Amino acid sequence: MSVSELELERRQILKEYRSLLSVVRPGTELTDRKRIRKAFNFAMEAHKDHRRKSGEPYIYHPIAVAHVCVEEIGLGTTSVICSLLHDVVEDTDYTLSDITEYFGEEVSRIIDGLTKISDIFEQTDSLQAENFRKMLLTLSDDVRVILIKLADRLHNMRTLDALPARKQLKIANETLYLFAPLAHRLGFHAIKSELEDLALKYTDPDIYSSISRKIVESEEERNRFIEDFTKPIKKSLEEQGLNFKVLGRTKSISSIWGKMQKQEVPFEEVYDIFAIRIVIDAPEDREKADCWRAYSIVTDVYRPNPDRLRDWISTPKANGYESLHTTVMSRQGKWVEVQIRTRRMDDVAEKGYAAHWKYKESKTTESSIDKWLYRIREILKTSEKDALDFIDDFKLNLFSDEIFVFTPKGELRTLPVGSTALDFAYSIHSKVGDQCLGAKLNHKLVPLNHTLKSGDQIEIITSIKQKPKPDWLNYVTTARAKGKIKTSLKEERKKIAEDGKEKLERKLKQLKIENTHENIQKLLSYFKLPAPLDLYYDFAIDKLDIKDLKAYLSDNEKGGILSYLRNPFGKSRISNFEKEQIDPIRQKLKEKPDTLLIGDSMEALDYTLSPCCNPIPGDDVFGFVTINEGIKIHRNNCPNAVQLMSKFAYRIVKAKWYTGKSIAFLSGIKIKGIDDMGILNNLTSLISSEYNVNIRSINIDSNAGTFEGNVMLYVNDTQHLNNLIAKIKKIKGVKQVSRIGK
Repeated sequence: MSVSELELERRQILKEYRSLLSVVRPGTELTDRKRIRKAFNFAMEAHKDHRRKSGEPYIYHPIAVAHVCVEEIGLGTTSVICSLLHDVVEDTDYTLSDITEYFGEEVSRIIDGLTKISDIFEQTDSLQAENFRKMLLTLSDDVRVILIKLADRLHNMRTLDALPARKQLKIANETLYLFAPLAHRLGFHAIKSELEDLALKYTDPDIYSSISRKIVESEEERNRFIEDFTKPIKKSLEEQGLNFKVLGRTKSISSIWGKMQKQEVPFEEVYDIFAIRIVIDAPEDREKADCWRAYSIVTDVYRPNPDRLRDWISTPKANGYESLHTTVMSRQGKWVEVQIRTRRMDDVAEKGYAAHWKYKESKTTESSIDKWLYRIREILKTSEKDALDFIDDFKLNLFSDEIFVFTPKGELRTLPVGSTALDFAYSIHSKVGDQCLGAKLNHKLVPLNHTLKSGDQIEIITSIKQKPKPDWLNYVTTARAKGKIKTSLKEERKKIAEDGKEKLERKLKQLKIENTHENIQKLLSYFKLPAPLDLYYDFAIDKLDIKDLKAYLSDNEKGGILSYLRNPFGKSRISNFEKEQIDPIRQKLKEKPDTLLIGDSMEALDYTLSPCCNPIPGDDVFGFVTINEGIKIHRNNCPNAVQLMSKFAYRIVKAKWYTGKSIAFLSGIKIKGIDDMGILNNLTSLISSEYNVNIRSINIDSNAGTFEGNVMLYVNDTQHLNNLIAKIKKIKGVKQVSRIGK
């Protein structure tokens, strides 16, 4: 670069830095501003030779992360310093000792946490899950680690265009799998929505661009509707002397797409594309009263839907969210969602956890976050060694909405939707759960797996003779309950296994087999068991006996049967086994000029099209290397893509369609419409005769004048399928046609 270009770049960096300083809290002391400047200079020197994939100086990234931390999350000086330094230890020659020397223990501890979780998804599946657990342990120590990591991920998602397509997909799916739900659980609604939108941009770009375009096209009409709708509400609120502002907020693209899928309707038929938000400026002692006054005014002007009232003011969500939601019928005949909250509640809804620091007098919201962090610590303490089970259980609880139930004494408890009576027992205490014999729901006896609803009052019946049973794992949904049950079962299993160990030793002696570590490992391999404990347990309960040992001896004499690869469960063996299966495939791909070509008869690799999403030419796809079934081809927007790309990144291979010849691929369409004479004949005639498509199966159900059905058929590619769908939509009586799984 020329001297003038370097000077221009330096000025731009200083401009970005000054922009950061302008949003740092106005009351920040001079000493703190000097510390920020020191961190900026340190990061500048450390990253002076580094550039991002886009070609810009690397320092832009830490400055942007710090900007997000301050402006969008609301963090202070220490977090700004840590944001500026967050990649220094990982990417440069500086060490944690250097950070401690220059910036102190607190900054060093946070940087250490950020460094430990920076490569969370770069390893194989079990290591990813272990890193995730480490990240949560860090979260329970200092939540700022996760908040800075969220800011880091948000900026990475905003600048994802510079990366290759495969990397974009991987990062987008990781974001959907972990970071968006974490943002949701910590109450960062705006960040969660943006992360989901940006992820959709790369996992399903056609859907993203289509909805974005339609939102822009309908903006003028939507603004006119909002103005007409809010005019009488504003007038009534002013007459009541309330200090307020009314906002019309368009819902996020991912939220609209979710509603289109759930309701199976096109964009034009999603009634709540936007919501009206009334934000009231009220002192805390009048917040509830003023919100309900505003609710009364809105429902005086427009008729509400009685089934759509959501009161999160009386019972806030676990992440601190407070608001009144109601859906009312407008004068144009459209349902409109109205959200009513105070300015404090709005700050908490948008900025989540960090906003609680701004309103320290609000003890209820502070304690709800503290309770959630306490639950994390409890789950981490009681979780099994199987980290993959743990991550799935924990993520399930991250996503869950809450229900509110009561103890016999009237104490309110929050549980995830879908929780059972046994979940409730374990939420009280692990001993209550372990000894749970039954439950009374609203004074009536119910089984342990009875699903609870908001407002239920539950009394747990216990017995000191009761012990957890294996099938209890099917009765619970919360990670806490599952962890406690697994721990109890394991302890019980250990006691039984002690007897089994003595029994096995006697039988080995009887058959003159030495009781050595090596022989025990061979037995584990032969009987396909993961650990000695399982071997001893099976002998204790007579699942294995001396005849099985004799069979082992017989097979061992024949030789070649005791391969360690026969142990599919052993943690250390799985990694080697996977590598033996996957590495040859990856080597073949390296030897080829391009990625895996689907439909190429010369392709030497074994692959199949996955039935979960039925990909066809024209779909964006990837390959997933299975252990025993070769490569399976999935669509990028397959329902399973998020989990596969997030947890098994090592097994993902690039794939594209070979267009050299025409091949028929199985796909499916869903059709809805008015049940009319001859509709089925018209449909099959168009598909098989006029459009020359082979039908594999057709299933149509008729009910009260309407019909709905699925047709599985063979098409050449997405264009072929889209043309067919367009033709079917023109058949009289057909109201809706969509591809299955889209």
